[in-house]
Amino acid sequence: MTDGIKDKVVVITGASSGLGEAAARRLARDGAKLVLGARRLDRLNAIADELGLGSDAVGETDVTKVDQVKRLVDHAVRLHGRVDVIINNAGLMPHSPLERGKVEDWDRMIDVNLKGVLYGIAAALPYMKQQKSGHVINVSSVAGHKVNPGSAVYAATKHGVRIISEGLRQEVKPYNIRTTIISPGAVATELPDSITEPDVAERARKVYAMAIPADSFASMVAFAMSQPEDVDVNEILFRPTKQEY
Repeated sequence: MTDGIKDKVVVITGASSGLGEAAARRLARDGAKLVLGARRLDRLNAIADELGLGSDAVGETDVTKVDQVKRLVDHAVRLHGRVDVIINNAGLMPHSPLERGKVEDWDRMIDVNLKGVLYGIAAALPYMKQQKSGHVINVSSVAGHKVNPGSAVYAATKHGVRIISEGLRQEVKPYNIRTTIISPGAVATELPDSITEPDVAERARKVYAMAIPADSFASMVAFAMSQPEDVDVNEILFRPTKQEY
């Protein structure tokens, strides 16, 4: 499944682990030209070396900083002359009941999960409009469809990603740009490690005991990208077969 992937210029945020790393590995194997962003530059460099991408293929990127996200996309365009796909993947999930007032965690989720996606769109969209082509892939979650006690703010950010993505889909029709929301269930990543409340973390561990590999997410990315240019896969929601929530 390399049709629609080979030689495309793909920018991935949150690429140092988990879903972003899995997508990078899959797309590199399929012949994409990758530019990877994350805060952990040492991890990014190790991945780039392993995949034979070179040091130019990475950029230290905190998605809460609009200038850093723009710098990453601008770097991709300088390297390759265009940007075909941006995967707005960076995210975190410090669940807690609202009554505990974890305001700093709320702010972080809004800044990373929601504003980080907006910053990625803002950085890539001008180039895609000019090209009259492109593909914006935004990572939501099952939590963007359902909410459980303790996940209200996280679910709000992930539902917000879906709303922003649908608005974007309608707005970019004149420019031949595709949009895809990918909403994973329990996938084996570091995401549960961002939960700081011990009782909430224990509940999450029970859900993630059935987690499927991050390669499953990479397969969804490859599927959406590999469709013919006149096919726009707007949303993919997937879970482990055993997952009820």
